[in-house]
This record gives sequence, structure tokens and C-alpha cells, in this order.
Amino acid sequence: MSTSTEKVAVSALCTVEQQERPESNFFTIHGYRRAFLSAGKGPPLLLIHGIGDSSSTWLPVMESFARDHRVIAPDLLGHGLSDKPRADYSIAAYANGMRDLLSVLDIDRVTVVGHSLGGGVAAQFAYTFPERCERLVLVGTGGIARSVSLLLRLAAAPNADLFMPTFGSPVFKTGARFAAAALRLLGTDLGRDTEEILKVFDALPDAASRRAILRTLRSGVDWRGQVITMLDRAYLAEGMPTLLLWGAHDAIIPVEHAFLAAEALPGSKLEIFEDAGHFPHRSDPERFVEVVRAFLKDSAPSQFESDVWRDRLRRGQPVRTVQRTGNADGTLTGSVKSGT
Repeated sequence: MSTSTEKVAVSALCTVEQQERPESNFFTIHGYRRAFLSAGKGPPLLLIHGIGDSSSTWLPVMESFARDHRVIAPDLLGHGLSDKPRADYSIAAYANGMRDLLSVLDIDRVTVVGHSLGGGVAAQFAYTFPERCERLVLVGTGGIARSVSLLLRLAAAPNADLFMPTFGSPVFKTGARFAAAALRLLGTDLGRDTEEILKVFDALPDAASRRAILRTLRSGVDWRGQVITMLDRAYLAEGMPTLLLWGAHDAIIPVEHAFLAAEALPGSKLEIFEDAGHFPHRSDPERFVEVVRAFLKDSAPSQFESDVWRDRLRRGQPVRTVQRTGNADGTLTGSVKSGT
């Protein structure tokens, strides 16, 4: 028979397990319902997903982080279980939405982790609200250089919305799965991420979802590539502990963008996942957690100083020239050089 002490211990263990298990929550902000997953207690960690995705992309890593962090993983407006209104889906609007969500949750400062589009939102959050950002983790992030996958450029092209209603049809889904299987068999980089990409299409069941995703995509991408870049204001992140994580076989945002970002963010740390594509947090969640945990442990939270920030703005962006050189294996290596 259990003693009272044993019962207390078992009860405490159950409470800890419940705290680590992600729970769905909802908050109405500015009249729109915002969905988010939350788990754990401790220093807050904000996880921001990519375009067409949802907070569920972080499930493989959330419980591990929740052992000693308060983890918040929202569904961006227009995604997942959040509302999908006719609204502003720009990167800046999403950054504002993150500020508002943190405010209603009574969280003043946070470490931000962003994947793909979410990386662009995370960087925008850091530049717009530096007093609220302690660290920055960018995972296969968008908004660095112009080049992106042909898939994204085609989706953002004029009149692409005319074809979007077919995405939910059985014929399209069957064809997409045959194409995905072929890409995997051919050993292509895109083939590594076909299951994740198919989930994006499966998450577009109605017209409201499709319109929201298209508006989001077109806010940052057109048929020629990305139309926004973080490189013009990366200098503002000086002193912000920053970790860059990238899959070496990323077919959505090429890995050369990782080197451009590393050069533009002096003091940042770059970690390449050699066997991963665009979703290193899903293809290798254990290593992902290990690398991020080490970064959190080894870096002190950024301290915002308004006079230093003002001085950076007045001095402006250092002159940079982007250089790309060919390697022996035919790949490209990018670098950004600063000057006066």
C-alpha cells in the first residue's frame, strides 16, 4: 500500500507531465479568435510556424522544451484553428499579432523561434519590439534573399488563385501523392519534405483557408521570388543572441541563405543539419532540441538600451555587397561583406 509521501510524489509527477503536455487554447484579439498550444513553466519560448502550416509542426519538440520553459506555439491568423478573415497578412501584421498575444498572456519578454515564414515574423518581431525579444532562433527562414523554390513562385504568380479550388479535390490529392512518391524515389531534396508539404495542401479545405494562405504568400513572394529581405535591417539585431538552423537539403529556402544570414548577423551561430530538408525540427527533433537548449544555456538574454538603438538607426545600415562563388561540387556559397 502506498504511503502518503508516495502519493504526493505520484501526484506531483502527474502534474509535471500535464504541464509538459501541449494544450489547445483560444483568445479573441481585435475580434478574431487566435488559437495556440501552450505547455510547461519557466522562461517563455515562442514558436512560430511557417506558411500553410500550424502550431502542430512543433509537437515533436514541445514537450522536451516544456520541461523547463513556458512554451507558446500559436496558429498564425489565417492558419490552423485561428480565424481566417479578410485581413492584413503581412509579416509586420503577424509580428504585431505576436506582441498582442504575448501581452494578453502577460508575457513581457520572450525567446522567439521561427520556421520559414515564421522566421521572417520572428525577425520582424525582434526589430520592431527589441525590448520584448531576448533571443532569436531562425529555422530555414524566409525573407533573406530573393531566391525561393519554383513551387512558391508559381503559387504566388498572377491568377494562381484560379487553380487553388482544385487543391481540395480528390483528383489533385491523388496526383500530388503520386508526384510526391516519385520525388522520393528519385532522391530529390524536395522529396525529403513531401509529407510535410502534402499536409499544407490538406490544410486548405475551404475557400477562406486558401484565400488567407494566398494573401500571406503574396505579401512576401511574387513570381520572381521573395520581395522582402531582413538584410536591410539586420544591423539592428547587433547584440541579439541569434541561432540559425538550416537543413542542408532545403529545397524551399536554399541553404545558401543560411550563410548570407550568418554574414549579415555578426556573432550569430549557424548549425547545418546535414540530412534534413526544410523541416529540421521534424526530421531530427532530438538534435533540434539539443542544439536550441545549448544555445539558450550559453547565451544571456538581450538587454534593450534605447540610446544604443537610436544610435544604430542614426548610423544606418553598413554598406554590404553580396558575393556568390561556385564550389567544386557545383553548389553556390553566399557571403555578405560590410564596408563603409
